[in-house]
Amino acid sequence: MIELYLDTADAVAVKRFNQCLPLTGVTTNPSILAKSKQGLNETLKNMQDALGETPRFHAQVVSTTVEGMVAEARQINELPYDMVVKVPATEIGLAAIKLMKKEGITVLATAIYTVQQGFLAALCGADYLAPYVNRIDAMNGNGVEVVADIQLLLDQNQLPAKILAASFKNIQQAIEVMKLGIGAITLPVDVAAQMFAHPAVQPAVDQFSQDWEEAFADKLSFES
Repeated sequence: MIELYLDTADAVAVKRFNQCLPLTGVTTNPSILAKSKQGLNETLKNMQDALGETPRFHAQVVSTTVEGMVAEARQINELPYDMVVKVPATEIGLAAIKLMKKEGITVLATAIYTVQQGFLAALCGADYLAPYVNRIDAMNGNGVEVVADIQLLLDQNQLPAKILAASFKNIQQAIEVMKLGIGAITLPVDVAAQMFAHPAVQPAVDQFSQDWEEAFADKLSFES
């Protein structure tokens, strides 16, 4: 089954959606944490409280050297949660991923804009790959096509990496990549809310209530 994440530092939103969605956990990045004005440790604690049980969290290194990334990854990996270390799929990042995997650290290769980035990250041992669907579209590319090509290469080479598609502006983008059989997806809160936001749904529900009340007043179904 596909892993479903929310891409946010908003614990209130996570608690809300965890009631109605089968959330695997939460993804974060340095920009999300900076906007929230709360650090990683505070965010993870709040998310754990919101989700309960044993959610999976994705947190990104901010170091810029191979040695620094690996050292930071070790510390993230030792946090008292189910952690995945996010590393940009750059030349330096790929070198760091290879070393992290030798130490058994679970890794997500992030900031993927091209097929070759995703494929190389998978060859280096990354457990998850995060192509930026909407950002690719915004640069006159085709985000869904990039995801499809990466998934094809994973399948053809029998690589175990999961695509964790990221960066969405609307639900249609999300549905299109999920149709490709990807292993995971992370949605911003506003796009998650669109899952329920068809204009015909509430009028239909309201009509059911009106028709029932006219026929049976305040009785419940099993009392009729």
